[in-house]
Amino acid sequence: MSELTREKLGSAALIEMEDKHGAHNYHPLPVVLAKGEGVYVWDVEGKKYFDFLSAYSAVNQGHCHPKIVGAMKEQAETLTLTSRAFYNDALGPYEQFITNYFGFDKVLPMNTGAEAVETAIKICRKWAYEKKGIAEDQAKIIVCENNFHGRTTTIVSFSNDESARKNFGPFTPGFIRIPYNDLDALASALAEENVAGFLVEPIQGEAGVFTPSEDFIPKAKELCNKNGVLFIADEVQTGIARTGSLLAVCGNCTCENHCEKQATYAKPDILILGKALSGGAYPVSAVLADDEIMMVIRPGQHGSTFGGNPVAAKVAIAALEVVRDENLSQNARRLGELFRSEMNKIIAKTDLITKVRGKGLLNAILVNDTPDSETAWNICVALKENGLLAKPTHGNIIRFAPPLVMTEAQLMDCVAIIEKTILEFKK
Repeated sequence: MSELTREKLGSAALIEMEDKHGAHNYHPLPVVLAKGEGVYVWDVEGKKYFDFLSAYSAVNQGHCHPKIVGAMKEQAETLTLTSRAFYNDALGPYEQFITNYFGFDKVLPMNTGAEAVETAIKICRKWAYEKKGIAEDQAKIIVCENNFHGRTTTIVSFSNDESARKNFGPFTPGFIRIPYNDLDALASALAEENVAGFLVEPIQGEAGVFTPSEDFIPKAKELCNKNGVLFIADEVQTGIARTGSLLAVCGNCTCENHCEKQATYAKPDILILGKALSGGAYPVSAVLADDEIMMVIRPGQHGSTFGGNPVAAKVAIAALEVVRDENLSQNARRLGELFRSEMNKIIAKTDLITKVRGKGLLNAILVNDTPDSETAWNICVALKENGLLAKPTHGNIIRFAPPLVMTEAQLMDCVAIIEKTILEFKK
């Protein structure tokens, strides 16, 4: 199809084309986007919207950030891929940059969040056999109910989302599932034999921005330390300034680099990053750990043709520099507090919304209806008509996660759209 033909197609035709030729593994909101800049996106008819999802927090730095796009274009015109059969001149500087940025000895570069989670699981198991002395094939990893770490076969093996599991078995063994935000359950699971790691999201995004108690993450880390178990933080969605600090495990620290003096900082033994690591410009993910853990991986035991490619390396450095130089953690924290305050004012005016929860600019509102209702979906369609894009999760929850480059004035414009839509909505 020529560029000219593509430009002439309207939303209905493009939606029909996807429906006919693409697998039906997503249920998108009925809007076809053609352009993005900062906090805004435009559909093929030219209508402008606030993006209040940020590609599930991949676009923290805003759409098409010129520094990130510039780094990508410059490297793409020079060298795109060598595989890891050879060294390239971009990977080493990137590895030095990201390990210094997050305070770890080593990084293993991958492409997607699910790949990074799989990598962390493999590292944890290998560490268990070679360092902890667990008998081979006996290692167990603790996970939480209502987790979302991706959709590979291994990951859905420990999911309790039946839509992700039905007819995809047989499943991978070796996981213990406990309630989220339950330290007693974690302590009991850690007492079992052959436990190697605890894999956890500091905030469960896909579960509806389920934000745990303030002491859950630091105390979970303490329990893991006490039991000689690796604490594995999946910060694919919550990391890179989204929650008002560089990482959600940093607690209330707004530093742009790790500071182990912060009492609330629960440094993971293994850190998993993705999404905003590239600012949404390119698939980039990473697993970070110190030498004692990472060095169990030797040549030929794990890898990726595209992992650590020169374009990814340059894009990730630029994306992390934007977070640091534009103070996006601090902006997310300040605007997040303002947003939740404004949502509570709306909640006081209506019975349609019962609660707002979240941290930084990762938030959700709970719709006063059952999870199997279409109310939240219909509210999102109404929001779209009023110029703001968001998406339901778990049926009756709407997640709000705008780009972190948003200004206070833009946020208040969005609050006005949300208020108008909610107060005028009819079930």
